[in-house]
Amino acid sequence: MGEIKKIQPVCLIAAVFSSVEIAFEWAEKKIISTFGNIVVKSEKFDVDQFTNYYSHSMGQNLKKQLWGLKNLIDPADLAEIKLLTNKWENDFLNENYSNLEINCQRPLNIDPGYVDLGKLILASTKDHAHRIYLSNGIFAETTLIYRQKKWESLPWSYPDYQSEICLNFISQCRDLLKLNRIN
Repeated sequence: MGEIKKIQPVCLIAAVFSSVEIAFEWAEKKIISTFGNIVVKSEKFDVDQFTNYYSHSMGQNLKKQLWGLKNLIDPADLAEIKLLTNKWENDFLNENYSNLEINCQRPLNIDPGYVDLGKLILASTKDHAHRIYLSNGIFAETTLIYRQKKWESLPWSYPDYQSEICLNFISQCRDLLKLNRIN
């Protein structure tokens, strides 16, 4: 029988995207007040250069930014975090819809995940063959793996997560995680 070991904490990340700047500011306040300081940020980039999947519900000219949190989390908390970020998306819509200059169903998307030393995991509400059910309608997928000192994509890895912007961000989060585990 295998020995059950204590699970190491992981670096929580959030992929935030919207076409309105106030959505980023609003989401940042929510995330900081709940999970602590954001210590790693990617530059904002155009989602449309990688996919048009979200254009029907979120509109055009979407920007995305990845945030890495200082406070590490238990990876078992990912499902609850995804449920919370889904609630925040609805809260933002309800609080700001009449003030938004765009007319869309979903002006803010917050996708949580985590970086471990060997992988990037993203949460999803959508099931697929490569996703593992966590709880409460939430699934997880391994999006990238870290092998031979570099990040490698998998057949289902999203194109934006294979970009230099995202790979640099994820590497910074991995470095942060290594530092926190040493201290």
